[in-house]
Amino acid sequence: METLVDYFRRVANNNDWWEVGIELILIGLVVYWIVDFLEGTRGERLFRGVIFILVAGVLILNLVVEQLDFPRLRHLYKGFLIGVLIIAVAAFQPEIRRVLIRLGQPRFWAGSLHQLSRTVEELVTAVTVLSTARIGAIIVIEKQVALGEFIETGIRIDAKVTADLLRTIFHPGTALHDMAVIIRGDRVVAASVQLPLAEAGSIDGVELGSRHRAAIGITTGSDATCLVVSEESGVVSLAKNGKLTRNIDESSLRKHLASVIS
Repeated sequence: METLVDYFRRVANNNDWWEVGIELILIGLVVYWIVDFLEGTRGERLFRGVIFILVAGVLILNLVVEQLDFPRLRHLYKGFLIGVLIIAVAAFQPEIRRVLIRLGQPRFWAGSLHQLSRTVEELVTAVTVLSTARIGAIIVIEKQVALGEFIETGIRIDAKVTADLLRTIFHPGTALHDMAVIIRGDRVVAASVQLPLAEAGSIDGVELGSRHRAAIGITTGSDATCLVVSEESGVVSLAKNGKLTRNIDESSLRKHLASVIS
């Protein structure tokens, strides 16, 4: 039985080096795309674990089992691989569904200037009204790093971003007003989402509340942008890369959102 080294030697001898190089690059790109898509979710850790099991298993099978000729172990390992693949398909159901949804949404429509402009204006209107009424709010805008593990802690909504919807969610006394809303593109993905809190501290002598600490916490561990409306003062703050900017006016808010939502 051939070893792993023999296998690569046979592949190299039977194929041109550039063909092998292209195949390896394509495989690497697929793996990179999957890891990038799953980054920030529980699926990422599961995927890394499956890859580790497969790689370790192939190495053991080729370098140990094949050399010592353990046919029973080889048979058991092949059955184990089938079981791992079945479990992986079941465990990756949310991620698979998200991939299919994205593939079914035409990119030219998702990224149209009209749609993006509408989403920005709806957010600006909602934040302005909430600020005037001094209604506390925290809105997270997801970017490249998926926030699936935090979305799972909240209530799924999957509705278009509108000022009326955001005002209703954060209205005092409603069941979803107390935590965060996560927005992906032009959709409100979930509400009542629990976010990680940054360490207690202050900015310019102002002690940070739980909403501002949550905004810093979520933007420290991801590339998301977070809007916060203070319940006490109505001041609008923007968090990005773990840094909080307070007293954002309407024009500055519109400018920031236009650069974030794409």
